[in-house]
Formats: sequence, structure tokens, C-alpha cells
Amino acid sequence: MAPKNKAKVVPAAVKATPEAAPEEKVTAGEKRKAEETPPQEPAAKKEAKTEEELEKDSAEDKRPAQKVACGFNSVDCTLNVVPTLAGKVLMGLNEGGMQYLIAGARANVGIKAGRYMYEVKIIEALNPTEASQARSKVPAARQLVRIGFSTAGSPLVLGDADTGVYFDSDGGFAVGRQRTGGASQRFSRDQSMAVLLNLDASSPNANTVSLFRDGKRVSKPQPLPESLHGKALFPHIAFRSVSLQVNMGSLPLKALPFSCRMIQGAATADAVVAEAAAPKDGKYEVLVPVAFPDEGTFHWLDEFLEKNPSYVELSDRKLQDWAASSGLPKQRGGTNDKPLFGYGLPSMDDMSLRATINAVAPIMPRNYVVMEVKSNLIAAERSTLLKRFSKAHFRKVAHVVMGEPSE
Repeated sequence: MAPKNKAKVVPAAVKATPEAAPEEKVTAGEKRKAEETPPQEPAAKKEAKTEEELEKDSAEDKRPAQKVACGFNSVDCTLNVVPTLAGKVLMGLNEGGMQYLIAGARANVGIKAGRYMYEVKIIEALNPTEASQARSKVPAARQLVRIGFSTAGSPLVLGDADTGVYFDSDGGFAVGRQRTGGASQRFSRDQSMAVLLNLDASSPNANTVSLFRDGKRVSKPQPLPESLHGKALFPHIAFRSVSLQVNMGSLPLKALPFSCRMIQGAATADAVVAEAAAPKDGKYEVLVPVAFPDEGTFHWLDEFLEKNPSYVELSDRKLQDWAASSGLPKQRGGTNDKPLFGYGLPSMDDMSLRATINAVAPIMPRNYVVMEVKSNLIAAERSTLLKRFSKAHFRKVAHVVMGEPSE
């Protein structure tokens, strides 16, 4: 009986062992593989959802379109901007320290409702150089482009205040000084960049801006801050060391995946025009304040400019503010009238920048306040200043500043 029972047990054990072990091993391996490899189908669905375009073709609009040619008024451009071809090309000065300053230009037609776009293309990339004795710690005059929108009267260096939004050539998006990197994709020369502003309350992308490169979306719709809701927004461009082609309409350089009207074709009801207010007698004013040093002169100037935003301040203080807005370190020392220039850049520190401004300002007709406290008190220096503005379209006015400031 013992041999018979042994014969039955052994075959059963041998049969069960080789079948059970491989089955358990395969199951564990598959489990590990499933944990390491993400499911393919959900990923595909997620990708499809990301690529879904919520912007649709513009409906036919029979309302009359605004008739003003889109361009740039001189008062809405920094002094280093050279608009050509009726505003279709923007260039900047790149000598005498100007290569370090950001140029800014705001268009004359803004949008308060609807959905519209404009395009910008880098057509020339410059690499200005500085003398060999420049200190390496100072940032180079690298190429830079910012394209977006701002309110009327906001600072011309886009990004200086929370009254504007922009995409930049490094792939960022900013609301005023708050910049988010990686919000879009980088862009460079010969690429057509379209900025779309959606103020259509019925759209799922209402109150947003988007960026497109050569007709393809390269950013998600970026929400406008609530402080800009309900306000007219004007196309605004800031740049350095490049020349730009600007297209406001009526046809895009690169079509988007959906039809969209351009700024030039905006309905009159959706647009706001910033008129270039020419002086009644054809003469722009050159105001020369005359005051004693350290008697509240610059306090008076700040109040005057707040009440008269059409005037451009010409002073060393203003040059340093402009340099700080362009990314150069703030300078310390000296006075408001004669601050110290110690950037480590020869064309900045030897006051070539001031000489460039003195040469450029008389060419551009606009209202100026020449704030040189010491020079304005000395007859010989005041005479030299006035000779720079000898053109017939300038009227020179001396303004005596005395008394306590209002605040």
C-alpha cells in the first residue's frame, strides 16, 4: 500500500509546481510594468484637450469700421524710437548709450470691446558693442522685444506699471512688473508674431490676450488683471537692439487657425482713437524752469508733469529713471540736478547719452521741460540751451519757480 500512495502524491506535486510558479511570476512582472508605464489612452485624451482651440471664426460685422490710419503719435514714443513708412517699421537709436535703453511706442488706436489682433516681426537684429574698458558686471545691450497692450498715458517702457500686459521674446508673459517665465514660447527674427486681444464678453476667452507664432498658438489665453477690465487698451511695443515690422491690418502676414479682424478694421463702436493734439498756433513749448537749488524744484516738476502729461522731461534724473526701467542698476550719489553716473559703461558714464538726447530732442516736435537747475540760472549756459531749440515750431518760455510746494 505504501508504494501505491507514494506514486499518486509525487506526480500531483510535480504537475502543480511548474504550472503555478510561472503563472505567479508573469503576473508580478506585468504588474510592475503597468506601474512603470503610464496609460496611453488617458494621455492621448489629455493632449487632445490641451490642443482644443476655443477661439472661433469672427462673425460677419456690418458695423462701420474706424477710419483713422493705425500708427504711432510722436508723444507716445520714447525719444530713441524712429518710426518709418507711416509706422509700419519701428527702429531705435543704438549709439551714444542709447543701445542700453528700451524703446517704447504705443499705437494711436485702442480697443474697448470685441476681439482684434496685430502682428510684429523682427526684421533686423543688432549687436551693438561697447568699448573694451566696460566692466563685465554690467548687462549687455541684448536684443529684447515686448508686445502687448496698455492704457492711454501709461509709461512708454512697457512693463513699468501695472497698466499694461505683454509677451516677450524670451517666452514670458507679464502684467506690469510681475513676469511669468515659460508662459509662451520664444520668438526671433523673421517670425510673424500675432497678439490677440479678446474683450468679447460672450467668448469663453473673454478678457484675455494670446500669442501666435507664424499662425500657430504658442501661449494659453492669459487673463487680463481686473484693473484693466472695461478700459480701452492700445497696442504697445517695447524693444532694444532690433528693428521691427508692425502690421495693424487689414490682412495678417500669417493667418490664424480662425478668422480674426485686425486693429485697422476695428468697428468704430469698439475702437478708441488717441488724437495727436497739435498746438493751436503750431508751436510746441520748451519750458525752462528758473529756481534756486534745493528749494523744491523737482517737487514742483513732479506736480507739473502730473497735470501736464504731454510734456517730456529732459534731465539727468530722467535719464537715470529710463536706464533703471531698462534693467541697468540704480545709481546713488549726487543730487537730482546732477546725479552720479557710474554704470561702468563709457558711453553712459561720459555723458554721451545726454549729448545724444540734446541732439535728438529738437528734431522731434513736442512739449519739453528742460530741468537743469544750475544751467538754467547761468546766462551763458541758458543761451546755449535755447539755441538747440531754434526751430520755428518751438516757443521758449522761462518759468520762475518760487515758494513752498503744495505738499
